[in-house]
Amino acid sequence: MLSALGIAIGIAAMIAVVGISTSSKARLNDQLASLGTNLLTAQANTGLMGENTKLPETTIGKVRMIDGVESASGFGQLNGVGVYRSSLVDPAATGGITVSAADLDLLNVTATNVAAGSWLNQATARYPTVVLGSAAAQILGVATPGTQVWLGGSYFTVIGILDPSPLAPELDTSALIGIPVARAEFDYDGSPTTVYERSTEDTIQQVREVLSGTVNPQAPEEVKVSRPSDALAAKYAADQAFTGLLLGLGSVALLVGGIGVANTMIISVLERRREIGLRRSLGATRAHIQRQFLAEALLLSALGGVFGCAIGAAVTAGFAALNAIPFVVPPAVMAAAVASTLAIGAVAGIYPAVRAARTPPTAALSA
Repeated sequence: MLSALGIAIGIAAMIAVVGISTSSKARLNDQLASLGTNLLTAQANTGLMGENTKLPETTIGKVRMIDGVESASGFGQLNGVGVYRSSLVDPAATGGITVSAADLDLLNVTATNVAAGSWLNQATARYPTVVLGSAAAQILGVATPGTQVWLGGSYFTVIGILDPSPLAPELDTSALIGIPVARAEFDYDGSPTTVYERSTEDTIQQVREVLSGTVNPQAPEEVKVSRPSDALAAKYAADQAFTGLLLGLGSVALLVGGIGVANTMIISVLERRREIGLRRSLGATRAHIQRQFLAEALLLSALGGVFGCAIGAAVTAGFAALNAIPFVVPPAVMAAAVASTLAIGAVAGIYPAVRAARTPPTAALSA
């Protein structure tokens, strides 16, 4: 049973690693399916001399006119404007929170949800109201709408708190106010810092190719275009590299289990020499003895494989439940795991089986 446990640990490690990786991939696919992979982001790039550039005030309107674009929105960051819990907080303690003037269609385009309260509308965008990103609300210690925060030298009322935004993580650390109040209170010139657009799946590549030239025809190199879903895919690729490492460790554990089976069978031959001699003297052939020990090695490996699959699946199920992700273990992986244990058992059992079959009856009985 200890030898079978060695096999089981190796198989369990491999099943758990593959299962957790596959479950994480399923979560990524579900997430991308719900958020959409047809989102592009345009931001001001640095100039040829390294200077900061700005997107034109008409950027969002221009993007909406591109063929294939379904919707577009964005926000403009207000430089020099901070947000604090109260007027008594040190102005240098910004906590990394940025204040931005947001287009009203921003949440629809970025697929961001409101966790509490409400989003800006035509009325509230004209008054000192603010919507906080999830991280910004935590940093400021704001848990419910209705709280007032010190923003740009006056108090603004928090009317909403956002959920984390996977495709637009910059919103998580933002305090978002309406464009009209930003123009009136902070002389906002209407130039967006970041623009998001949704295209149809068939036209997203075409839009990507013309987006920078449409936004700034005179200097398209000053517009940086990215696809946020690519960042999620890259993160998964990095996780896959770590998964390969863990699979290697699982393979080593499986090899150690196979050596354990071989060691057990060799010791079994030495300890059961009298039994082997008695069976041979009663008429058992070498083939009978060989098949017996090979079958025992295969049985040990099969037990280890089955228990290992069960343990690995249980670990994957626990991980999926704790992280609220789909539970996925490919059946082909389970079958391959059991088949590999049988192959290891056969290799580990061949030498002990041959050695047992070659033991002379007289030498075995006299031992």
